[in-house]
Amino acid sequence: MKKNYFYVILFAFTAFCFQNSAFAQGSAPVTRPTSRVVEDGGTGAYSAIMLIESTLPTHTVFRPKDLSAFGEKKKLPIIAWGNGACANSPWEHINFLSEVASHGFLIIAIGPMPLEGERGGGKSTSSQMVDAINWAIAQNSDKKSPYYNKIDITKIAVSGMSCGGLQTLETAPDPRVTTAVICNSGILGDAGGGMSGMPNLKKDHLLKLHTPTLYILGGETDIAYNNGMDDFKRINHVPVFVANLNVGHGGTYSKPHGGEFAKVATAWFQWQLKGDLEAAKMFTGNPAGLSNLPEWKYDKKKMP
Repeated sequence: MKKNYFYVILFAFTAFCFQNSAFAQGSAPVTRPTSRVVEDGGTGAYSAIMLIESTLPTHTVFRPKDLSAFGEKKKLPIIAWGNGACANSPWEHINFLSEVASHGFLIIAIGPMPLEGERGGGKSTSSQMVDAINWAIAQNSDKKSPYYNKIDITKIAVSGMSCGGLQTLETAPDPRVTTAVICNSGILGDAGGGMSGMPNLKKDHLLKLHTPTLYILGGETDIAYNNGMDDFKRINHVPVFVANLNVGHGGTYSKPHGGEFAKVATAWFQWQLKGDLEAAKMFTGNPAGLSNLPEWKYDKKKMP
């Protein structure tokens, strides 16, 4: 009798453990949050939020949390972002993107919103950058959208890191684009020689650029340094600026508020997308204002 009683208890305990194990492994439905604040929302004038929009669940939006400040007189320029490693998630760049957004920009990054600490999987394509631009333009004209008449559809940037930089270059010829920012990237000398999924661009593609262009590189230890500098040397028909900080291929995206890369990128976006002449001083003049930050090196062409 005692033996049978032991097995009853053992069976009950085993069933309990199995149920709890199944729950822990995700058999029960898990509700994913649809938004969260990254760090403290950024250092800009408009505290930023990261969110999924139900009308574009394939992407992550970074923008000012309070949209009431934006309308006819003050609009949100568009920035479409591509991730490193062709990743279908902006998890590596959320500090950087939140910081830029806090200065009054609408950023649409490729890939669903990552949970805190989550590394998204899957691969992305350049067409998702076009999807982001199309979505933002549509939202601006949709009376049911919270973005109705709040977006500046005449000011559109494409930007991205590493593989996302190549996606940026592939998308930049779009006539709606008004500036391009390529980070830790450049067209490979041997087209098709990169990792699987990278845009298969050749150097003559650079002739299709039609806007002011910024390269932000991680110095000579950046594996994309030679490719990016070679791009810069070949671009002679549009204004182009290259900024180098000796931090390697990983940049400063995960640093608090995106680190030094966010400062330079934000100034460029402020200038190119908002006409901010104070921000422009980082890139204009001889020497350019960036020379006041001695850790940075730069070169430029066709720029004041």
